[in-house]
Amino acid sequence: MKRKDILTKKLARLNAKKSSLTSRAMASQDVNEVRSINAELEDVNAEIEETQSEIDAIDAEENEAAQRAAQVPDGAQLVNGSIVGAFAQGSQPATGGENRENVDPTSTMEYRQAFMKYVQTGEPITRAGEAISTNETGAAIPFTIMNDVINTVRKRYGNLYSKVRKIAVQGGVEYPVGALSATFKWINEKTVSPRQSLDKLGKVTFNYHTAEIRISQTFLSQLLTLSSFEAKIVEVIAIAYLEAMDYGIVNGSGNGSMLGILNDPRVTNTITMTAAQISDWTKWRKNFFAALPLGYRSGEFIFPVGTVDAYLETMADANNNPIFRQATGLEVNDGDARNPNGRFFGRDISLVEPDIIADFDSAQAGDVIGIYWQPDEYAINENFGFTMRRYFDEETNEWVDKALVVVDGKILNPTGYYKIIKG
Repeated sequence: MKRKDILTKKLARLNAKKSSLTSRAMASQDVNEVRSINAELEDVNAEIEETQSEIDAIDAEENEAAQRAAQVPDGAQLVNGSIVGAFAQGSQPATGGENRENVDPTSTMEYRQAFMKYVQTGEPITRAGEAISTNETGAAIPFTIMNDVINTVRKRYGNLYSKVRKIAVQGGVEYPVGALSATFKWINEKTVSPRQSLDKLGKVTFNYHTAEIRISQTFLSQLLTLSSFEAKIVEVIAIAYLEAMDYGIVNGSGNGSMLGILNDPRVTNTITMTAAQISDWTKWRKNFFAALPLGYRSGEFIFPVGTVDAYLETMADANNNPIFRQATGLEVNDGDARNPNGRFFGRDISLVEPDIIADFDSAQAGDVIGIYWQPDEYAINENFGFTMRRYFDEETNEWVDKALVVVDGKILNPTGYYKIIKG
């Protein structure tokens, strides 16, 4: 059995144990028992993180090996171990040669070099003598760069984006979502069980919303090496795109952009918490968890970091002894720039800045100060990947490069979403 398979089975066992411990903690009203369970959960979570890291490392090695094996594109010719003739700048034709199928041509060194030249100078990318990019149509950002963008998600940005579902479906078409419900009936009973209708399913439509990220041409022109150019392109695109996605998941207007949780009229579940209640772990049990259906108890929280600092981490007993960790299992690693999140009642917390969700002290009565959500029930539809276009701005007399992406996002099933309101 391969090591990855062994680790995957181990991870499944750990997650099952974690789920069992979490259920016991939720059902218990004994602070000492909850404290003991949370201590055991800390060890389990640490082991889960280590196991997942090993699996991720194996996946990264396998992906790197696959990319190295796929470096010979269609129409390329091998000369002394080097790939030539696959792509060229300007009107120079590419030479024929050995064909390889199922290879992403944008991953090759030729295309990456041609792409850099296109962005810096506007020189078209050609293949077999035929131009495959112009300033009007743009050029596809190389697959290798997009992989780096995805990897950047795990490091610092895209805290919410990294958790939601990513899909690629046709825009403008209604898709049924949700879960079918059915009625069980013994076949010897006289009454016939009703047929289940698709009308009970919700429907969602993804649209073609175009977003752009403008990049300074002067800045890019100064990056002379391929490695420095690609590194900076990744940094600029990743930071701008992922921060916009995080904001859109929560606050998107749905008007020419993705529809955020706070602006989706289908999210009607709310819980109101006063300053005294939000700092009382028993109120969380009685007011929120007691009303939460079993099917949605595996969700997560989104909180502004100020609310966590001022109210959740200040929970205390009658003698002002801190009990936030014993009573709620609260753990926050906000000092970790790579993973500034935590756990609350056994659920993950995604920490956000107050420009995404207002913290409790600055919010007005009736404002949202937190969200409970099911990340896999929010989908982002990315149809065409990123392309780069270049144009001349007559107003500023300078060339402008911009990365374009067609994207939309919205909740699939809002049932497990709750807005936490300031009372």
